[in-house]
Amino acid sequence: MDKNILRRGRLGDSINSKVIEYTTSLTFDGEIFESDILCSIAHTTMLIERNIISKEDGSKIIKELINIYKNGMETLDLDPSLDDIHMVIENELIKKIGEDVAGRMHTGRSRNDQVATDIRMALRDKVLLILKGLINLSKNILSIAEDHVETLFVGYTHLQHAQPTTYGHHLLSYVSALERDILRLLDAYKRINISPLGCGAMATTGFDIDRIRTMELLGFDKLIENSMDGVSTRDFIVEVMSILSIMGINLSKICEELIIFSTYEFRVLELSNTYTSTSSIMPQKKNPDVAEIARAKLSTLNGNLITVLTILKALPNTYNRDLQEITPHLWDSVYTSLDTIEMIEGMLLTLKVNKDRMKELSEKNYSTATELADTLVRECNIPFRRAHGIVGEVVRESIEKNKNMIDVIKDILKKYNLTLEKEAIRRALDPMENIKMRKIIGGPAPEEVIRAIESYNNRIKDYEDRVSIEIEKIKNIKNKLLNYN
Repeated sequence: MDKNILRRGRLGDSINSKVIEYTTSLTFDGEIFESDILCSIAHTTMLIERNIISKEDGSKIIKELINIYKNGMETLDLDPSLDDIHMVIENELIKKIGEDVAGRMHTGRSRNDQVATDIRMALRDKVLLILKGLINLSKNILSIAEDHVETLFVGYTHLQHAQPTTYGHHLLSYVSALERDILRLLDAYKRINISPLGCGAMATTGFDIDRIRTMELLGFDKLIENSMDGVSTRDFIVEVMSILSIMGINLSKICEELIIFSTYEFRVLELSNTYTSTSSIMPQKKNPDVAEIARAKLSTLNGNLITVLTILKALPNTYNRDLQEITPHLWDSVYTSLDTIEMIEGMLLTLKVNKDRMKELSEKNYSTATELADTLVRECNIPFRRAHGIVGEVVRESIEKNKNMIDVIKDILKKYNLTLEKEAIRRALDPMENIKMRKIIGGPAPEEVIRAIESYNNRIKDYEDRVSIEIEKIKNIKNKLLNYN
């Protein structure tokens, strides 16, 4: 048998080692090794059932494919002249059971629909892992938030003091964003889990194959019906990578705040020693290295997405070898996401929260000014815009005269022929009273944060159940295919 089972025909011996090394995908095909075995078992099973190949030959093929799977990819001859993992596996199969039997496996199939199927199978597994990671991260943040329902903190706009809040309310902002990432991935999963197997090179096949049967055997929910689109589309990859980029922005925000809030100037958070480093020259340093590395790694998700979009732009139908160069960027984004989710979860779970410092910040720098203006509107029946100007004047005079707001407000109100009870002023300027008043949906009032935590937990449990069902379904599919009798 010629070693290169593809080139021995049309191309003969025209092999250049540099060209082979330049074009091979074997350096990253490990990600689809399992999928390719499963895909071939399903395809062969269908060929037997449709009497396209004999049960005897098909059974030999399937049993040897299972042996190859159990032995692992590292035992195979990864000769780059074989192009890719599909041909490496077929080559190994031919060595074990002969070409007359093994050579029948590829009947009615192309590498084009084969690789498209493999990628979808491998990606759905990884998307479910990312979903599990995001769900666990969200659950842990919710657990931390429960401990800080009444922990005073200050919210920021433009990184300047804005209004009082609680650290629990602040943490829920992370969960709110992560929930949308979860929902986006769950929705994208529907468009990943559709089968292109049977599309052939681009025009299906003249053999009487059963695409619905292979769809069912591999656990797909639907078919891609148009064969040209089936082999050429990679929009499901772009969709996932886009979602991961958005997720990366949300995760990067968490990292950024861990870095900022752990500085001496803020001093509201302290990262565990496990997730920090020190300086080679300054012995006092405790640097937030993991958060910084995570922030940088997450930026590569954007770069990978742009690269893939650029590769895909203006490619003609149907299959083009350019598509091969997409998957390394996909897998890089997947593993960066998985690793970073784990790191962020670890940082948050080991975080020390300085409640006293949070309270101190919430009581300074006029963060209650908005509620004072709102109080003027309620108690004095004036337009908010007028109240806004009056309170702004109070703040200005307080700063210029270095006095508390409560010491200057009386004279300013008198100037505008307004009166406000001392107790109303006190309540308006008290951060916790501010928070307690904000009971509307999404607000920082402790009772609303408690309600929101329960609501998030209920929805997260629903997402977790949906992911578990898909994981179990795929696990069962794999077990059935790998336990062929």
